[in-house]
Amino acid sequence: MQPPTEVATATGNPDSRIRLHGVSLVVRGEGAPVFLLHGIGGNASSCGALAQLLSDAGYRTFCWDAPGYGESADPRSPVDHPGLVLQILTSLALGPTHLIGTSWGGVIATKAAAQAPDAVRSLVLADSTRGSAVTGDSAASMLARIPELAETGPEAFAGRRASRLLSPATDTVTAAAVRSEMAAVRLPGYTAAATMMAATDTTELLPSLRVPSLVLVGEDDVVTGVAESRILAESLPDACFKIIPGAGHAAVQEKPAEMASSILKFWKRLS
Repeated sequence: MQPPTEVATATGNPDSRIRLHGVSLVVRGEGAPVFLLHGIGGNASSCGALAQLLSDAGYRTFCWDAPGYGESADPRSPVDHPGLVLQILTSLALGPTHLIGTSWGGVIATKAAAQAPDAVRSLVLADSTRGSAVTGDSAASMLARIPELAETGPEAFAGRRASRLLSPATDTVTAAAVRSEMAAVRLPGYTAAATMMAATDTTELLPSLRVPSLVLVGEDDVVTGVAESRILAESLPDACFKIIPGAGHAAVQEKPAEMASSILKFWKRLS
């Protein structure tokens, strides 16, 4: 694990970056802390619109570029993503933090909450999953993405895959942003992410979680799907569940206002 690096002051700047343990974080706002984790084909920008809405509502948001994504350093050894999230939270001395994870980011958030429930104020899983190791076929399919990316390059990789993340109702500007972010993935980061997903099945973990949870999913999600999100919600003790109309797998980008509204209502009930 890399040692902490210099941390820039983010107070008062609506879009500041800090760097810690080789990870770049975009920080917005002031208030109770919120840590947002993007999906396997995204980066910190994927959560930007949602983070801005939450910071406008009085929260301090941290959007990470996972190792090997965006402005974060490429991993040089196997990555313990949940452990790294918890290490960052400890280094920032944030106290109990709201975790929001979309797709792969939700798997990381789930495992982090299981490892250190006292560090997590609440868990929001958006278009997420139990992991790819639920079946042998899904694990193999996830691992097959690594040589595909290596052989085709990120532009072609995004051209093949990005449209599946979207609802048919999604506007062209959002669709272009989703594709652009996927076209920016790098092989070291994606390899670490896909390897983690292929080895993960949180089925047995979910019922033991004692963290307030909200599961959100786009009604047109054909990647992880509504059925998988229902399983998450039914497996987590007393979880809330909400389907986001007019959104696909990339609901965090397609419908950030609707996502923020659901999340803020959930948090209000907690307090």
